[in-house]
Amino acid sequence: MKLHPTAENPLPPGAECIELVARDGIRLRAMRAIPVPARGTVVVIGGRGDFAERYFETMRDLMARGFAVASVDLRGQGGSQRLSKHPYRGYLPSFSGFDEDIRALMETAVLPHCPPPYYALGHSTGGHVLLRVIRRQAWFRKVILVSPLVDVIYGPWPRPVAALLVNGASLLGLGGAFLPGVMKRPMGREHFRGNPLTSDQRRWNRDSGTLEAAPHLGLGGATFSWLRAARRSLSSVRRMGKPTSPVLIIAAGADRVVSNTAVRTLARSVPGVALTFVPGSQHEILTERDDIRRQFLAAFDSFIGGDGLV
Repeated sequence: MKLHPTAENPLPPGAECIELVARDGIRLRAMRAIPVPARGTVVVIGGRGDFAERYFETMRDLMARGFAVASVDLRGQGGSQRLSKHPYRGYLPSFSGFDEDIRALMETAVLPHCPPPYYALGHSTGGHVLLRVIRRQAWFRKVILVSPLVDVIYGPWPRPVAALLVNGASLLGLGGAFLPGVMKRPMGREHFRGNPLTSDQRRWNRDSGTLEAAPHLGLGGATFSWLRAARRSLSSVRRMGKPTSPVLIIAAGADRVVSNTAVRTLARSVPGVALTFVPGSQHEILTERDDIRRQFLAAFDSFIGGDGLV
C-alpha cells in the first residue's frame, strides 16, 4: 500500500502511509502527517468512493494551522481492501464495518502516535460514519461534518418504491448490482459538465489525474447493497441522542446529493449540533472554488477557535 501524489496534488509535508488490519481481517490504507510542534490532530474521513489523495489540499490547509492530520480509506474503497471481486462495485453488507475502520485508525495509528487534542472532519458518508461513532466514543474534542449524509435524495423514486427495489434486489441476491442510472466506473475529466459535486474544474481535473495515475483507487456508483446498508444506518442515526462531542455541520447550499432538509431536522433535534450553510456550493465543499473553500476554512477556524494553542 502506498500514497499516490501527483505534480498537481503533492503530499502533505511528512506524510506517511500506514497499513492497518481491522479486527475482522480487512486491510486498510491509512496515512498521517505530523508537523512539529503540533497543536492537535484532525482525523479526516472521506465520503463514499473517496481516497486520501482527494484531501491532500485540505490536509495541507490544516497543517498550515498547526494541526497533525490522519486519515483512513474506508473498507471497500480507495487503497483499502475491496469487498467485491469487481474492483469498481461497492458491495457493502453493513455500515458497522466502518465503525471498526475508525476504531482501527484511532487505536493503532492516532492515539499512540499523534498529539492531542483530537478533532474529526468528515465529508458526506464520512460525516455519517462519524455520527455513528460519536454516539458512543469520546475520542474527539470537536467534530466538523461537511455535507454529511443524513438522508438520501431519491430523485424520481418515491421512497416506498426505493425501499421495495432495494429489499427486492437483496432478496434476489442482486445486492452487488449497480443502482439504475449510476456509472459503473469512476467519473473522469470528461464528466465535469453537469456534475453534482463541484463547480471547480481545476480541482476536478486534479482528482481525475490521480485516478489516471492510480486507477485502482476509484469506485463506480452505488449498489443496491450499499443503499440498503445506508438506509438502515440512516434510520439509526436519526434516533441518536446527544453526541459525545460538539458538532458543527457545514452544509452545501446547492447540494443535489444529500438532503439538506434532513440535515436541518438533525440539527434541530439533536443537542450539541450547530449548522451553517455555504450558499451556492455543490456537494463537495472541500473541492469547490477558492471563495467557497475560504468560507469552509473560516467556519473551521471559528469553531475550533483557540483549541490546542500553547
